[in-house]
Amino acid sequence: MPRGVLADVLTFLRFYSRFPIGDGAQARLDFARMAPALPIAGAVIGATGAAALLVARICHFPALVCALVAVAVLVLATGGLHEDGLADVADGFGGGATRESKLAIMRDSRVGTYGVLALCFSILLRVAALASLFERSVALAALALVFAGAMSRVAGLAPMMWLPPARADGLGATVSAPSLEVWARAWFAAAGIGLAPWLAGAGPSQIAVAIVAAFAVAALIANLSKKQIGGYTGDVLGAAQQLAEIAILAALSAA
Repeated sequence: MPRGVLADVLTFLRFYSRFPIGDGAQARLDFARMAPALPIAGAVIGATGAAALLVARICHFPALVCALVAVAVLVLATGGLHEDGLADVADGFGGGATRESKLAIMRDSRVGTYGVLALCFSILLRVAALASLFERSVALAALALVFAGAMSRVAGLAPMMWLPPARADGLGATVSAPSLEVWARAWFAAAGIGLAPWLAGAGPSQIAVAIVAAFAVAALIANLSKKQIGGYTGDVLGAAQQLAEIAILAALSAA
């Protein structure tokens, strides 16, 4: 891996994970330049869940328990960063009456009913899809996590590509969106990682559907965010990643 790409991957890992490689708060993100390294960082994060899945399998846990362990480790690896975004978006969009109130709710650290329900469904859907994959093939389930980790984080940038920042401060106002060319390079890199589940038995059509599904749900949350708050926030990007990850695992688990 070229030294510059490796440095970008490490920067993303400092920001997106709790790995002991430096202070994520000090990571300076430049999506306009660094986006092609994002799927590699996402694959590394996904690999932590895959490793947990394999360890649980060695312990002879049933498929459902193995899947739950893997998802729990993914949450620990990221510090619940994306889950927090999903919960905030659910609370803000579901509970706010005006644009200003929605943004205020999203910034509130407390989690409401909509946020709790969103988190419950997110965990349940990922665990169920992963358990289904696990029952077909342990290797397929593990590599699906790697692929989902890569592709979902690229899909999670979609609101940034199509919308202006919703706030004058926050993540949206401090980072620049990648150009369409740079974003396409990130997509191709993530799609290349899709060869991993293909080698473990996933059909090309399943992988194609997973990629399209990730793009579709990211477009859906971007459109919803435009209507609700007129732009995107860091929470919206987190919600887009979560929905894309669910869509990918669900598509790969389909018979």
